[in-house]
Amino acid sequence: MTKILDGRVAVVTGAGRGIGRAHALELAAQGAAVVVNDFGVSLSGEGEDAASPAEQVVAEIEAAGGRAVANAADVADFEQAEAMVRQAIDTFGGLDVLVNNAGFVRDRMLVNTSEEEWDAVVRVHLKGHFAPLRHAGAYWRTEAKEGRRREARVINTSSGAGLQGSIGQTTYSAAKAGIAGMTLVAAAELGRYGVTVNAIAPVARTRMTEGAFDTSAMPDPADNSPVVAWLASVEAGDVTGRVIEIEGGKVTVENGWTHGPAADLGRRWESAEVGDRLRALLAQAPRPEPVYGA
Repeated sequence: MTKILDGRVAVVTGAGRGIGRAHALELAAQGAAVVVNDFGVSLSGEGEDAASPAEQVVAEIEAAGGRAVANAADVADFEQAEAMVRQAIDTFGGLDVLVNNAGFVRDRMLVNTSEEEWDAVVRVHLKGHFAPLRHAGAYWRTEAKEGRRREARVINTSSGAGLQGSIGQTTYSAAKAGIAGMTLVAAAELGRYGVTVNAIAPVARTRMTEGAFDTSAMPDPADNSPVVAWLASVEAGDVTGRVIEIEGGKVTVENGWTHGPAADLGRRWESAEVGDRLRALLAQAPRPEPVYGA
């Protein structure tokens, strides 16, 4: 069987468990050399594990005949994210794929969310996507300018919570929506250097979902990874700026914020006439139902 990622080098963040672990194993099975990043903290982002989950995944990959190295960087730390990108280049001779997956949850209703909880979740999800992407993007730009353009791929991780909203997850939803927006801009900016940037919105039974609600019918984390592996391949060079929701065997291309019904009066609206006219437009474009715990 052809391995679609032969010769490619990938970084996967948050790859010690769950969806990230499944990504790392699948990318390695498809021929990629993988930097397996995991900070080794609890679901809420606190404390460190005694045994490195990243090292455990590396051992699995190597036992299967693949190539991998562990990395324990805090991906939201700008300098550590840069060192992680450099580790891939120094260890395996370059970087072709960045899978941004790291994150944790501290779910609260809006009025119960503390400033510290907001800052922590936004930091690890949003800045934790930005920092590795910033350094990988700079590397790919330099490579392109020096005549060594790489067929580079970025796969970010958004969520249905960020696309449709999720009660009790104000902070998480805001961060995941920001990741979707970042994906669109990065795709437009980095395309000239041979880089595609897409995002997935995975649905799976993980530490984040277990305990929050009934996950018995949810897909396995590994169900998301074949899509990620293909998006990481050279073949996927014509796909960029997309957000793709994955739920088991179902794959949905998200349309995001697109223009819906409109009314143009050809003049400034008067406050007294807004209600009836705007309600008529809203009736033609019903809002999606909020997602619960996605």
